[in-house]
Amino acid sequence: MATMKNKIEYLGRVDEITARTRKVRPFPRVPLSFLIVVVLPTVVAFIYYMFIAAPQYVSEARFIVRAPAQDQPSSFDMALQGVGLSSNQTDVFAVHEYIDSRDGLAELSRRVNLPAILGRSKRDFLARYPMPWEAQSQEGLFKAYGRFVTVGYDSTKGISTLRVRAFDPKDAQRMSLALLDGGERLINRLNDRAYRDALQEAGVVVAEAEARLSGSQNALATFRNREQFIDPGRTALEGTSLIGDLMGQAATLRAERSQLVEQVPNSPQILILEARIRAYEQQIEVERAKLAGAATSLAPKIGVYERLVLDREMADRSVAQARSAYESAERQARNQRLYLQRIVEPGAPDSSTYPHRWLALLAVFATALAAYGLGWLIVASVSEHRQG
Repeated sequence: MATMKNKIEYLGRVDEITARTRKVRPFPRVPLSFLIVVVLPTVVAFIYYMFIAAPQYVSEARFIVRAPAQDQPSSFDMALQGVGLSSNQTDVFAVHEYIDSRDGLAELSRRVNLPAILGRSKRDFLARYPMPWEAQSQEGLFKAYGRFVTVGYDSTKGISTLRVRAFDPKDAQRMSLALLDGGERLINRLNDRAYRDALQEAGVVVAEAEARLSGSQNALATFRNREQFIDPGRTALEGTSLIGDLMGQAATLRAERSQLVEQVPNSPQILILEARIRAYEQQIEVERAKLAGAATSLAPKIGVYERLVLDREMADRSVAQARSAYESAERQARNQRLYLQRIVEPGAPDSSTYPHRWLALLAVFATALAAYGLGWLIVASVSEHRQG
């Protein structure tokens, strides 16, 4: 049986052997996922914000919408105040909606060359119009318009703030002035329409009352021309006075006849007096027939005349009331006219407001780091679940 001899060879000290076998790594190993998720977006953001992003200037204006005179609040105003609004707020929100609408964009485009202003910075492809994925169309321009123009309302102060961004301070000021002018024109159109609507109904009432008055006057004139007297009531009074005079004269003649019969019974004057008395009595009957008792008498004509006069008086009164209501509506509509009053005029800024380069860069880094940490936690929990 062969024997084996163990040979011991001296290789050196242990620390020297460890030093020869250990690989020296001057930097810690960084995971590839960290480079892709955190470092790469941060570097891209750094390049964009430091070398590509163009400065943007903000022109800010403040305004209010109010009426020169405020009446007592109506039930509608009280209802609006119950939900935290007032009539003035609804009016100013109309201006806000106009500024944010396509009508505001169209009005602004007529005043300034908006595509040229929003696309002035050719290198900043993420802020200018159009962006690489946007089409040069009205829809694309409207979306870009929403990025550069904002309007807000401070409910505690009742003041609206218009903020307009542009790549040139003069452009921002011109856009802001044009939008405020458009808001004023909108308020004027609302005022004119409300003024016309308020006066239109009152004007219709006045026209109807005047037409009624004209009709009643024509009917009264026709009656007078047909009956050939101005006032049948006055004519009746004159007829009554005449009958009274005739009856007085007839009574005088009867008294003379009675006296003559007593003194000279056979006097020929008695026949003459009797004839005169009969003539007076016949005339009295004729005059009485003119006043009443016949189809052609004054009594029914007086009724018609008084009705026509009453209609004319009522129509005249209606015209006076309608005209007073028209004047009141005109005065109220004038007092309720709205005005867009500028508190702070838009200016031309001397320094850029956007972009906030370091803040944006920090936000990108923090977001990427948070996403990486969340992904790492998910992967670690999945791995632990599989091992378990």
